[in-house]
Amino acid sequence: MSKMRIKKGDRVRVISGKDAGKEGKILSRNIDKDTVVVENINMITKAVRPSQKDPRGGLIKREAALAASKVMLVCPKCGKATRVSRAFLDDGKKVRVCKQCGEIIDKA
Repeated sequence: MSKMRIKKGDRVRVISGKDAGKEGKILSRNIDKDTVVVENINMITKAVRPSQKDPRGGLIKREAALAASKVMLVCPKCGKATRVSRAFLDDGKKVRVCKQCGEIIDKA
């Protein structure tokens, strides 16, 4: 299992599969299964039974999880899909760094 270098709220680009080239924001991630859920990516149709919460039931569209290896972080500075490295600042804080432009993405 590899370390996941992306976080909830990051903007990512899908690099393979049926949604290749699309971008979206990470809604959730599962570190144990190495998967992420990205908004409006990998949409599935799910049959839902009527309940008190949803009295009509029927078919709903929702996002399904996809492997974290199929997405790349989009650097907010240069706008390119990039790999992520880690670095330490002078005060000892760990930060994520864009491999394309070398800029600090945010504090990790």
